[in-house]
Amino acid sequence: MPASTVHEVYRYGWLRDGSWCAYAMDRGGRPDASARWHHWVAETLLRHEHRVDEALDAVATGTVDGRVMTPARFTLAGEEEPVDPTHEWPNFQTDCYGFWLWAAVDHVRRNGGRVDSTVERAMRLVVRYLMGVGETPCYDCWEEYPGLLHTSSLAAVSAGLRDAGDLLGESAARGQAEVIRQRLLGEEFTLASGFVRSAGGDTRVDGSLLWLGVPFELVPLDSDVFQITVKRVREELRAPGGGVRRYLGDSFYGGSQWILLAASLGRVALAEGNVEEARELLAWIQGTATSEGFLPEHVAVDVCSPHMLAFGGKRWGATAAPLLWSPAMHLVLLKELRP
Repeated sequence: MPASTVHEVYRYGWLRDGSWCAYAMDRGGRPDASARWHHWVAETLLRHEHRVDEALDAVATGTVDGRVMTPARFTLAGEEEPVDPTHEWPNFQTDCYGFWLWAAVDHVRRNGGRVDSTVERAMRLVVRYLMGVGETPCYDCWEEYPGLLHTSSLAAVSAGLRDAGDLLGESAARGQAEVIRQRLLGEEFTLASGFVRSAGGDTRVDGSLLWLGVPFELVPLDSDVFQITVKRVREELRAPGGGVRRYLGDSFYGGSQWILLAASLGRVALAEGNVEEARELLAWIQGTATSEGFLPEHVAVDVCSPHMLAFGGKRWGATAAPLLWSPAMHLVLLKELRP
């Protein structure tokens, strides 16, 4: 499952994007599609097992380089993307591997509990990778801000190690997941009793922080740290009557509103019992569909910077539509509102 079927830049298989899509397929009555994707990921990762060893050696010797670390995406043939000397696209993102473990375990649990042998081998490989690399500074889930420890990235790693550790009986993975979870609750990643987007002084809230509560369940929904985080998302990132921006100061396509994050906030609202807000967000998402019925990655309405919106269009072209994690998360929210 590529990130997008029509946008040249996104015609790759991202572990994170595909995880959201497989997660939605399981909830939309297509576990066969989810199973095929997880098997594709497993075969791809096992074929590149040497990259895991290279990455672990780099961390052990203090020679971490994003070009050495295991890729966050592959071509649809399951190979590493060709190197473009004119443009280096960020490819070192630990959250992708945490996302895949989390989604793979969710798929297994929802479909009888039996682990495909190929998938199990790949899961154990990824556990070994994240045990050594999971707390290494990298690009965030938006492929930005390299060299930092990002809250939502560590959250994905923790959730993936926790769930894979439970499924595979790897107590070391479960223990490391809890160490990371406790670290996230400390002063590095919180300020004024709420989560911040990254350690090292970035005090902004980020829409991806919603995932610590739903779906990762790393903190209780009624905990102060999560409630304050959600309050900041609503006050600082949600557009009136609209969607959710990634973070304050976002310049990508001018700081547009993201369908993925609108659905994420809708799921949190629903878990809190706020059905009205969840329905408002669902209606907004559905209202963003193109005339063909496709959902884009984000919507350039009431942007923060018209100048950067124009720059994004000139550099990357029109917003990707469809961007597959958008309809995936729309489906998840829709199913939860109308089971």
